[in-house]
Amino acid sequence: MGDARAVRFEADYAMFAAAADASADSLAALAALIPADGEVALVEIDAARPVPGTLVRAQARVWQMVAEALTPAEPAAFEIVPLTEADAPQMLALATLTRPGPFFARTHQLGDFVGVKRDGRLLAMAGERMKPLGFTEVSGVCTQPEHRGQGYAGALMRVVAGRIQARGETPFLHTYADNTGAIALYEALGFAFRCELGMTVLARG
Repeated sequence: MGDARAVRFEADYAMFAAAADASADSLAALAALIPADGEVALVEIDAARPVPGTLVRAQARVWQMVAEALTPAEPAAFEIVPLTEADAPQMLALATLTRPGPFFARTHQLGDFVGVKRDGRLLAMAGERMKPLGFTEVSGVCTQPEHRGQGYAGALMRVVAGRIQARGETPFLHTYADNTGAIALYEALGFAFRCELGMTVLARG
């Protein structure tokens, strides 16, 4: 939603927004897209610029990583299943618990998701989010805390990234720059650092 000066995802999908440039009109249009009781997130390569009429709620450094090729691996020793609309409540609950990044009621509709289940309970998931031309983002990677260390995240990411590559696209992802554990996993899968970005979360002033 938005106009030529600023755009944002519908709130049920994502909180990301962007201004066309640093002009006063574009920044005003960006501020107008922030809901009265909500927030938007800007992810930019340049230093955060002040947006009149807003408050900075949080800031973080983010790594963007890409995988030109995945490292070889043995097939997963557990079943990986496609996730459907019927799984949406469990997907949102898992993401809310583990906080892999912004995830809302309809985020799962931005791309295909896969997961690991046990007795109907969703233990882990991974899927797709942003899709710039020629690329697809691997996102929503998370595991129930008591089931970590089983290789679920890596196996799920291989499935998602492999399908992206099979379409002739390049998988990419974002992670907090200080999340060394996640970065080590992503590097082991074949993802490499591309650039560092700044994420700024804004609310109305």
